[in-house]
Amino acid sequence: MKSFPQEVIDKIEWYVYRLIDPRNGETFYVGKGKGNRIFAHICQEASVKLDELDPKLERIRDINISGFEVAHIIHRHGLDENTAMEVEAALIDAYSGLTNIAGGAGSSETGVMHAIEIVAQYAAEEAKLKHKALIITVNRSSLEKSLYDATRYAWKLSLNKAQEAELVLPAVKGLIVGAYVPEKWLPAKKENFPDFALDDRAGRIGFIGREASLEILKYYKGKRVPDSYRRKGAANPVRYTW
Repeated sequence: MKSFPQEVIDKIEWYVYRLIDPRNGETFYVGKGKGNRIFAHICQEASVKLDELDPKLERIRDINISGFEVAHIIHRHGLDENTAMEVEAALIDAYSGLTNIAGGAGSSETGVMHAIEIVAQYAAEEAKLKHKALIITVNRSSLEKSLYDATRYAWKLSLNKAQEAELVLPAVKGLIVGAYVPEKWLPAKKENFPDFALDDRAGRIGFIGREASLEILKYYKGKRVPDSYRRKGAANPVRYTW
């Protein structure tokens, strides 16, 4: 099946779906949508060149080459868009090893946490910002590299606006975990950031800087990101505070 009949589309409204590899029963992608969104991925795979495949489309192509078809599962339907967004985010948190490039909406602030983390996030003292600071959520990338590298590269920001920042504050699950002084902002290119074995990141920038003084670090570290900068469902990991 590659599409729903129109009478089905008219009734199911917003839904959340999973794509499953029939060879091992593994869920490899979670999404939300309306109409025939669930089938868009197999249609996209057929039209994309081999060297342009992302992990999701590579998995779909591998399934097809093996003589199988992707299993399309509607997890919930009859939803409004906001509810679908919340269900999608919860499922992305629940399934490991997904090919989703982005996490679910709000996953950095209200996603999966240990009970102790919940207490730490909501019982911690709220930070009182006295600098022009960029707050950057680094939940995923901080596990794969140093906190400094996870904080400094590479973000969709206005270069002019970023250059006004006095501090960059990395946050993990709503808590500030460090403080850096950006000394130079540069386009996210290999020539500017040779330590990152990645292609140029068009439209993104990063900074070269240093850790803030111990006094500033002690002032911010362990404090809760102010509620005014923690809009529920926000997907952008970067927040200006001025």
